[in-house]
Amino acid sequence: MHDIKPGQSIDLLKELHILTRDGRMNQDSRRKLKQVYHLFQFINPLLSEIWQEHGGVQLVDHGAGKSYLGFILYDLFFKTLSSASHVYSIESRSDLVSRSQELAARLNFTGMSFLNLSVEQSITSGNLPVKVDIVTALHACDTATDDAIRFAIKKHAKYVVLVPCCQAEVAAALKRRKGEELAKNTLTELWRHSIHTREFGSHITNVLRCLQLEAHGYQVTVTELVGWEHSIKNELIIATLKGLPSQRMAGRLSEVLRTLGLEEMQKRYFTDA
Repeated sequence: MHDIKPGQSIDLLKELHILTRDGRMNQDSRRKLKQVYHLFQFINPLLSEIWQEHGGVQLVDHGAGKSYLGFILYDLFFKTLSSASHVYSIESRSDLVSRSQELAARLNFTGMSFLNLSVEQSITSGNLPVKVDIVTALHACDTATDDAIRFAIKKHAKYVVLVPCCQAEVAAALKRRKGEELAKNTLTELWRHSIHTREFGSHITNVLRCLQLEAHGYQVTVTELVGWEHSIKNELIIATLKGLPSQRMAGRLSEVLRTLGLEEMQKRYFTDA
């Protein structure tokens, strides 16, 4: 089992159906595990830095789904740390939260919490710490990535690590305004055809997310998570809180929305800190 990191819980990988009951791994599971391990390589130095500085790490995984990422991060990094460190998984589907709670109890992963909350509830919930160090979202569908960003900004998280997925909201807005914009904006040619609407909408969504983070004082790096042969949802956004909100970047964000005829998206991307 050379694909598995030393110290990784075999029982966990079986429970997550990455390994079969007899310890085998199919190609799809190997690909999924490789993505999470690659993401861990990016997150691990951030976790180590915070732990060394503060003696504890508070990580929130937003739009957690089945909590693959949270469980593996806990298994590889958190399980040997003191009670000052904790992983919080936030998911709006109650059945997935219940399953994750049961699995954590079976594995004795006592430093994990699974919360059935909306984004609004998570920002004000007393079940989450006032201070959050890292916010993650791995393949959180459509607006769940935006929810993670909004939560991170509200909590002044030092680091935000995102791998977005299924970005449809902006594409839908572009499609609604397409006929109106064609006559007055030649840039509309970038998304006139349906396939381009989808692809450009996905691309511009992540551009807007980066501008939103930069407007709130984050330094942003965008790179690939793994090779494109492993996943088409492969963009990795890492943001580090560096300073005060930037009016210049907020202005650029507003201008991009105006240029593309996306003024209706102002409310989503202008999050009050």
